[in-house]
Amino acid sequence: MTKSSNEIPEPAESVLSWGEKASVLAEALPYMHRFAGKTVVIKYGGHAMGNEDLARAFARDVVLLKQVGMHPVVVHGGGPQIGRMLEQLRIQSSFVEGLRVTDRETADVVEMVLAGSINKAIVTAIHQAGGFAIGLSGKDGNLIEARKLTRTIRDPDSRIERELDLGFVGEPTVVNPHILDHLRKSDIIPVIAPIGVGSKGETYNINADTAAGAIAACLRASRLLMLTDVAGVLDKSKTLIHDLSVERARVLMSDGTLTGGMIPKVETCVKAVEQGVEAAVIVDGRAPHAVLLEIFTPTGAGTLIRGAGVAKQD
Repeated sequence: MTKSSNEIPEPAESVLSWGEKASVLAEALPYMHRFAGKTVVIKYGGHAMGNEDLARAFARDVVLLKQVGMHPVVVHGGGPQIGRMLEQLRIQSSFVEGLRVTDRETADVVEMVLAGSINKAIVTAIHQAGGFAIGLSGKDGNLIEARKLTRTIRDPDSRIERELDLGFVGEPTVVNPHILDHLRKSDIIPVIAPIGVGSKGETYNINADTAAGAIAACLRASRLLMLTDVAGVLDKSKTLIHDLSVERARVLMSDGTLTGGMIPKVETCVKAVEQGVEAAVIVDGRAPHAVLLEIFTPTGAGTLIRGAGVAKQD
């Protein structure tokens, strides 16, 4: 619409603001072209999922990825929400090496929370942001076939090894992409709860990072984005490392640079890259629009772990 001569012009700073926004879009355009038609698997959890403002921003970002021609797949966690529900139901729960010991009663609660309230909240947020989403669990369409996860620990005194029984904690054996292949051809964004199904119909609780990595590898995703509550991988001086080869990542895991929960996250990223994902990124989900900053800017926003021949943003 043409402005009339008696309209008051906008202040210069407002015009500059719009100009800056246009400049940002122009700089992002080459990356939009590059990733058009590509699949991006996003592991969504932590503070980004628990904060309402960040949750709304995440939903808008995912919708934008779809609107510019990419194919986002969201895999979400929900540990704190599961913990709160177990407390309300007065069901005792414990952890071993970061994994929730899951008996049959706990498995029912895990499925109810992950595939129910959390999954549908994310789907609703995407709808409110102008997109279309469908909630799935690994049991839908036999998406994630799983088996019981086994872990062995060694007693620090006797040095005797013993096998831990984690109950219905599982690991993916097969990801069947049939349902995701159909959704890829539509305008629907899949939102997946990390629940697997066993050979006898058992329900398995799967770590969300592990599920996201397996799905990304099956889909040969261009990117696996792991939203976390830290800036990314830090070196021994606590400086963010922006770019890692698989080989260098292995060195950091073995020389003590990486500790605690960062080790399994990097292991998941390395495994995904070795199984065909172009690159995996550990990125701070607490930063607004972290997903867009990682994909659509030259330097990205986290730590990119890549195979041979892949640069940070080539």
